[in-house]
Amino acid sequence: MNVQRILFPTDFSELSKAAEKSACDLADQFGAELHVLHVLHDLLLTMPMTAAALLISPESLDKAITHAEEEIQKIPSTALASGKKVVRTVRIGSTFDTIVQYAKETAMDLIVIGTHGHTGLRHVLLGSIAERVVQHAPCSVLTVRSERPAKVTEDAARQPVLKTV
Repeated sequence: MNVQRILFPTDFSELSKAAEKSACDLADQFGAELHVLHVLHDLLLTMPMTAAALLISPESLDKAITHAEEEIQKIPSTALASGKKVVRTVRIGSTFDTIVQYAKETAMDLIVIGTHGHTGLRHVLLGSIAERVVQHAPCSVLTVRSERPAKVTEDAARQPVLKTV
């Protein structure tokens, strides 16, 4: 496998740290360029125009973009960034569509994305960005489960577990 460009989409959460480390480790192993992408979800895509206009002022959007641009400069951490070329990008749009489009535009060889590991009703309600990326990506995708142990509720413990080998 020839990996020259790795995409690490991040939401800046603590849960994405495991995927960040994996992406950096793989970039080191392959001598690959690391692309860090943050997508500001565009509320205009999911709301009626009148509601979105009331919620999002141009000043608020500018502040969100500025904050995202500042935060993305911290990823990967200084220790993990050492010795590799890092390209950082902030975009606005539908999260999974933007990740897939960026991967196509930049000819990514691999996407390393964190997953929160939601199951059951929470997965149905929240959906899974990682799952959609896997389904539509133009390249291989490595999903990395967060290092935080998932809470096991009584309802979750009763759900059947499907495991493929």
